[in-house]
Amino acid sequence: MDFETIYRTYKHLLFSVGYRMLGSVSDAEDMVQDLFTSLKTLDTDNINNLKSYLVKMMTNRCLNYLNSASKQREIYVGAWLPEPLIMVNNHDPMGQVVQDETISYAFLVLLQELSSVERAVFVLREVLGYEYGEVAEMLNKTEINCRKIYSRAKVKVNQGKERNLGELGESEPLVKKFLYAVHTGNFKDFVSLLTDDAVLISDGGGKRRAALKTIFGKQRILAFFAGIAAKGSLQGKWLPILINGQTGLVLVKDQIADIVICFDMDANQLQANQVFQILNPDKLQHISSVLDCHKSPDLFVL
Repeated sequence: MDFETIYRTYKHLLFSVGYRMLGSVSDAEDMVQDLFTSLKTLDTDNINNLKSYLVKMMTNRCLNYLNSASKQREIYVGAWLPEPLIMVNNHDPMGQVVQDETISYAFLVLLQELSSVERAVFVLREVLGYEYGEVAEMLNKTEINCRKIYSRAKVKVNQGKERNLGELGESEPLVKKFLYAVHTGNFKDFVSLLTDDAVLISDGGGKRRAALKTIFGKQRILAFFAGIAAKGSLQGKWLPILINGQTGLVLVKDQIADIVICFDMDANQLQANQVFQILNPDKLQHISSVLDCHKSPDLFVL
């Protein structure tokens, strides 16, 4: 298999690993490019299972990166949220590879609560379906150790899912209510579609004004949005768009993504129990670039 064919065949898969591990579109894309640059120096014909070899390379690169970046996460200002991903037509870095609940934004937030090793084992086993022996070989661990790590990660993930993880594709009514609230200044109908114990998590990264702590309860969320709306912070062009497989919103100012808002829906109550607000400009560059080069109406979902 020649290099170009290898690249086309595996780039989406490797991005899907990197994005779930790192929670960053830009870092995952950079890591994929670096991996393929290093691959040019290797004789791939002598590699038995090229797919597993590449996944192993990508996973371990992610682990090394996370270990080196751990101190930066510790001093991050406010809550750290993953970078949102627009998934549309030719601008879908996932390439339809392993797109299920594990790419939803809420699930990505949940994955970031795992340790880096737990995340690696969980992604390899649960998302990509590798056997324990294969996972052990990729991570240079024993099979017994990998089983224990996976079991621990699975418990944490299940607890998180029971606590607040909903289903994809149920947020359109909430998005419409939010758009109406932005235009009228009345957020009561919007928060009526939130659970009583809903939370709002905001990420400005110290570069934008944001709530530094999680906001608990629908009434406090109402007060928060009403307050920032009164200050003009929500003025601009709001676009409903698919973010991590679910309808969310992006506020565009001067053709640049200024705020992204997405939700985690409670499948039983058809209400949101988490609201995510991403303002850190570093985490919105991917969305700005997609909006800039893909202006046709099919980008927008309402």
